[in-house]
Amino acid sequence: MTTPSLDTLQTVFGYESFRGDQQAIIDHVIGGGDALVLMPTGGGKSLCYQIPALVRAGTGVVISPLIALMQDQVDALLELGVRAAYLNSSQDWREAREVEQAFLNGQLDLLYVAPERLLTDRCMDLLERGRIALFAIDEAHCVSQWGHDFRPEYLGLSVLHERWPGVPRLALTATATTVTRREIAQRLMLDDAPHFVASFDRPNIRYRIVEKSEVRKQLLAFIKAEHDGDCGIVYCLSRARVEDTATFLCEHGIPALPYHAGLSGPVRAANQSRFLREDGLVMVATIAFGMGVNKPDVRFVAHIDLPKSVEGYYQESGRAGRDGLPATAWLAYGLQDVVQQRRMIDQSEGDDSFRRRLGAQLDAMLGLCETVHCRRQRLLDYFDQHIEPCGNCDTCLEPPQAWDGTVAAQKILSAVYRLWRERGQRFGAGHLIDILRGKLTERVKEYGHDSLSVFGVGADLSESAWRGVLRQLLAQSLLAVDHEGYGTLALTEGSRAVLKGEQTLMLRRESEKKTRGGRASASRGKAAIVLPPEAQARFEALRSWRAEVARSHGVPAYVIFHDATLREIALDPPRTLDDLGQISGVGVRKREAYGEDLLRCVAR
Repeated sequence: MTTPSLDTLQTVFGYESFRGDQQAIIDHVIGGGDALVLMPTGGGKSLCYQIPALVRAGTGVVISPLIALMQDQVDALLELGVRAAYLNSSQDWREAREVEQAFLNGQLDLLYVAPERLLTDRCMDLLERGRIALFAIDEAHCVSQWGHDFRPEYLGLSVLHERWPGVPRLALTATATTVTRREIAQRLMLDDAPHFVASFDRPNIRYRIVEKSEVRKQLLAFIKAEHDGDCGIVYCLSRARVEDTATFLCEHGIPALPYHAGLSGPVRAANQSRFLREDGLVMVATIAFGMGVNKPDVRFVAHIDLPKSVEGYYQESGRAGRDGLPATAWLAYGLQDVVQQRRMIDQSEGDDSFRRRLGAQLDAMLGLCETVHCRRQRLLDYFDQHIEPCGNCDTCLEPPQAWDGTVAAQKILSAVYRLWRERGQRFGAGHLIDILRGKLTERVKEYGHDSLSVFGVGADLSESAWRGVLRQLLAQSLLAVDHEGYGTLALTEGSRAVLKGEQTLMLRRESEKKTRGGRASASRGKAAIVLPPEAQARFEALRSWRAEVARSHGVPAYVIFHDATLREIALDPPRTLDDLGQISGVGVRKREAYGEDLLRCVAR
């Protein structure tokens, strides 16, 4: 027997069945219940409020933090025949008044509102005068002050429970530890609401972390070898790095755009619009870009600077492969990243508790980078979910060697100790490595460090290997960054046990090939999507048709149809409209609007 929710899924959205907990969540909300929903990016969170809003009487009010997300969602819903609109600062007063009147007249199924707009007296009065089916609080992790993307305006959203106690509320996010989840429930007054927690695993994403060495060249080699012509996102920590990297990629034939808070609003909006609407563009951005970006065909996300937390990394890397097709999360990380992040924490404002929390988040991120075990296991362990080794990350495909680095660690800790004890001096990583490897540089001679007992004791390891040892000592807090000495190194409480031989250190050793090239073997590195030649030709024809339709409608191509839907059509071309209706992602409205054109396209 078809339920109202399943009938809506099939006829409006064109999907045959629900996934995971979707039906349980949807039926719970249709029945008037509150819920806290955690699903990975691309896991179908939006259906959990869109379908109840269509089934229940009234308008579903969706609180969303980004204008771009609202516009994308509304464009996609209008294509499906759903009556949707938004209220945000991009509209003039006439447009806003039209939306408000449509809401009051009961002519909207879904209304998207920014949190700061929602909390105004005008918007509150408007909602009081209309009929509300539900409230959906998207990106709910923004309410957590300990999360990676805190938005202070989210703290006021508890007012929804106080003013509309009988209206069901959903809080939805793709990223939350157990601690963050509790904070969301507490701050949004959802203490009694059930938690629906889906698996955070994104098996279609291949996770790769490489040792940083000339990172722009590594990035270019990665894109050229594995994702040439693909859409992707490159994350950088600083605005200057964004500009520099975007220019570098363009100079080497990769179409790239910059995005950061230092650009003017119109330039940011134009770059984001191009990224959403054009194929094969790479967006180089700070973390100011990405939340709510609904583009399903992002084939890679690359980080060329170390993220500050596992939550942030998961959220950002999860923007790859929303369509479920193969994608890559690639991160280049090195010794300087660790030094920089430790120094930033030491110099950050806030009390000791705040700095300890930042330190714990960084430690977890460093643990993910340095693990010799399955990366996906380590990533999901952070969210209290446990899986078997995945077989689709670099450490599974090319297991790194673990080696006893105790003696090497003692050598470098001894060098730090002797410089401080005998000379009252502290130096950075490069100088320490020169001393250990016995390099008679001008600086070594100037300070007389060639007379130290540790001079030349590390000639058996390469400079790259020593940098790996140093990086892992910093990651394990066996060395510290002296924030008063511009990144120089100092011993910690934990150093003593290693120096005395009371602690054995097993360290990670990268293969020289991986350190030089920064990519996996050719046979295993590329997460390819391959169609037979005839199907590929049909797929390209379908993409060209879709691009024309999208341009004429002024929407991103994926709003018309996702790549996954076009691939299914290309692989097994439908002959009739009824055949087309069996394709995932082709609902009644889209079949009526585009069916004949699609059939002609694949019949050529």
